[in-house]
Amino acid sequence: MDLSSILKPEAVRVLSAASSKKRLFQEIGDVAAGALGLDSQTIVDCLLERESLGPTGVGHGVALPHARLSEIDSVAGVFVMLEKPIDFGSVDRQPVDLAFALFAPEDAGVEHLKALALVSRTLRDSAVCSKLRANPDPVKLYAILTTAQSMQAA
Repeated sequence: MDLSSILKPEAVRVLSAASSKKRLFQEIGDVAAGALGLDSQTIVDCLLERESLGPTGVGHGVALPHARLSEIDSVAGVFVMLEKPIDFGSVDRQPVDLAFALFAPEDAGVEHLKALALVSRTLRDSAVCSKLRANPDPVKLYAILTTAQSMQAA
């Protein structure tokens, strides 16, 4: 599994307007609707429901919101970079400016966990995050994300 199999280029965005976690989820829903053909409100509802179990802000400005959906048949993601970091209730209390949302089929068991581990490993790399933050262009962000894994393996 690699990030290019989870993330489409059109599912990568730079956002200027997200001012809260809920607004961020609405933006992610809009991106998922356009790039993945999913229902925006369903995405928002599922992300909020998962978030109610505990924050998905993993620290160092990174959030990994995720949800299981009946409307999807394979793991897919949306990556957004925020121009202005927001409070996300992260474990380290730092505001979030990088969010990789993962969506998996309801019965995806191990595939969902593998995808979450892959995204987590990639965004735990401070060099990758620095490159992402220095390149606020969706095309460059996609390239950084999809080549980061092969760089880590080398």
